[in-house]
Amino acid sequence: MNQTRPKVKRSRALGIALTPKCVRYFERRPFPPGQHGRARRTTSDYKVRLLEKQRLKAQYDLHEGQLRRAFDRAVRRPGKTGEELIVELETRLDALVLRAGLARTIYQARQIVTHQHVTVNGRRLDRPSARLQPGDVIAVAERSRGKAPFLVAAAGAHASERLAPYLDVSLAGLTARLTRLPLRSEVPVVCDEQLVVEYYSR
Repeated sequence: MNQTRPKVKRSRALGIALTPKCVRYFERRPFPPGQHGRARRTTSDYKVRLLEKQRLKAQYDLHEGQLRRAFDRAVRRPGKTGEELIVELETRLDALVLRAGLARTIYQARQIVTHQHVTVNGRRLDRPSARLQPGDVIAVAERSRGKAPFLVAAAGAHASERLAPYLDVSLAGLTARLTRLPLRSEVPVVCDEQLVVEYYSR
């Protein structure tokens, strides 16, 4: 998914750092971009819910239609819709590649998958939106293991940033297995998912 707006500006507009590189810029200027970024802005219930939905969408790098379809699937599941939505998004292939420490950002994770560097259960898969089930094994394809990004990942460069207790990860082997579905409290996403539910239920 291509975004023409710089990630630093998107981070400041949404109030969250979307990449590790954005963190220092966001800390230096923790207010929305633009001439009137520091000015007090009017707010409303709709605006609060919209912002929360945009934050969730940006953290998973989704199109609007993708998030809407994920919400529709979450509604049909037993349990709290907001928590089911997070589980639905967290079990996407690109999200799990990120949590496993095989990529630095969700953007890099998506690129790794679309460029066919990843296999699932031994078969090459190039759909970032593919949803995995407990027991599925993610691995970097044999022909890709010598490439620089994966040598960096194997050295543990991204591991400290992405701890996921629902994954059994072997960075040295560049593999990860989804052992169970994640709990909402284990997912490092900044979002009040109930506001997203309220946005789509209006």
